[in-house]
Amino acid sequence: MSGPCRVWTGVALCLLSAAVRGAMWSTAYYPGWTQNTLRATNVDFTALTHVVHFSLVPRRDGSLDTVANVITPANSTNILTNAHAAGVKVLICVGGAGAQAGFQIAATPAHRATLISNLVSFVRTRGYDGIDVDWEPLTPSDAANFTNLIVGLRAALDATGSPKLLTAATATQPAFFAPVQDKFDQINLMTYDLAGTWNGWVTWFNSALTDGGTRFPKGGKSLPSVDGMVNFFVTNGVARAKLGIGMPFYGYVWTAGRGTSTGGAALPRQTWSTPPTITTLGFNGIMTNFFQPSRYAWDTNAQVPYLSVDNAGAASDRFISYDDAISLAAKVHYANTNGLGGVMIWELSQGWRGEQPAGKRDPLLQAVKRAIASENLKSKIPDPQSSIQVR
Repeated sequence: MSGPCRVWTGVALCLLSAAVRGAMWSTAYYPGWTQNTLRATNVDFTALTHVVHFSLVPRRDGSLDTVANVITPANSTNILTNAHAAGVKVLICVGGAGAQAGFQIAATPAHRATLISNLVSFVRTRGYDGIDVDWEPLTPSDAANFTNLIVGLRAALDATGSPKLLTAATATQPAFFAPVQDKFDQINLMTYDLAGTWNGWVTWFNSALTDGGTRFPKGGKSLPSVDGMVNFFVTNGVARAKLGIGMPFYGYVWTAGRGTSTGGAALPRQTWSTPPTITTLGFNGIMTNFFQPSRYAWDTNAQVPYLSVDNAGAASDRFISYDDAISLAAKVHYANTNGLGGVMIWELSQGWRGEQPAGKRDPLLQAVKRAIASENLKSKIPDPQSSIQVR
């Protein structure tokens, strides 16, 4: 990606627009409960820069639940050994969906020091390279406790005497992150789960890259998208270079409903009289149970694929929103051209196709790997000597 070439006295210096930032990060979540399904020895860590072991759950007294998500010593050793052998940093996540109740008490002045001490001790004892904070949901009343937790955690990690990373995953409250963004190495946006069957909605994509100009039938607001969430955080003061966009290795299966243009849900942007149901399904399940070339379509405006199943009667209609190699490459390209720090994957096992022949078992991860290599090559900073011409 070349920039303008400016001429000074006797010297032409060509500047690259990407020269102000380094290679993109590729961060992936690896839940402890999936480690028997997708063994660490089967993960291509060369596709990643960071992996997040998911997750510890904060208890109200500041102690940590390691059982809920199977963060056993053996599982920690397994991921750390394999990732470190490939030069990949491993962070331990604390939190997850529904963790708000624990955080809200554990991050108060009465328990905050205990929570921080337990987290840092866990990192040091097991050998992790940092902590990923996934406080969700975040509500306005959490502002002070969230801020103080992040400030305290950053200070405690710095005091360990060895470099430690601090990252976060979020989809809301950019005003919380802007004042403390210097404490984070990455702020990864959960740019998925962007659709639902709520009143006034339409059939929409799990992770549309752009809204494509689509608006809600009532009120005229734009439908959610990756681009929309990025702009929300940037306009609220979070630097682009701190942000990563999320890429799901799973999709949404919309089923049935009534009153759509096809009877039941079978296409994007449909309204209904009786709402469809939505279930989530990993990429492997989608490809195994639903994919047929005749069902495939690409939505140019939203920059994502979908499968359309329009059968006789509404009950067996399906609209399946998911990501494939093409849409993931588009998201990596978007991150690079918009000056973002990188991309984040939720989560590795959902893209694993263990029953497939060797070389075809992790198609999504390989697509991300190729896309990032391509974008990093476009943004490669040349040898400064090669861009100076003396006349």
